[in-house]
Amino acid sequence: MTISGIAPVTFLLPIAPAEPTPSGEAFHAAFSDAISKVEGFQQNAKASVDRFLSGEGEELHQVALAAKQAELSFDLFLQVRNKVVNAYEEVMRMQV
Repeated sequence: MTISGIAPVTFLLPIAPAEPTPSGEAFHAAFSDAISKVEGFQQNAKASVDRFLSGEGEELHQVALAAKQAELSFDLFLQVRNKVVNAYEEVMRMQV
C-alpha cells in the first residue's frame, strides 16, 4: 500500500492572469476559477460518499479525506471572500 502526500491547496493561485487584462476581468476570472474549484471539491466529496454508500469499494478514510478537503476548501474560500468584502467596505468608508 502506497501513501501519497497531501496535495497543496492551490485553487486561488495564480491570482494574477498571465496576460494583462482590465482589473475587473482579472478579478472575475480568478473568482470564477476559485468557485469552480471549490465546487469540484464538493462534487468529488459527494461522489465519494455515494460510492461508499453504494458499496463500490470506496474506503472510509478516502471518503473522510474527500469530505474534509471539500470542507477546508470552502472555509478558505469563505475567509478570502470575507477579507475582500471587508477591504471593499473599508475603501468605501474612505473620504476622498
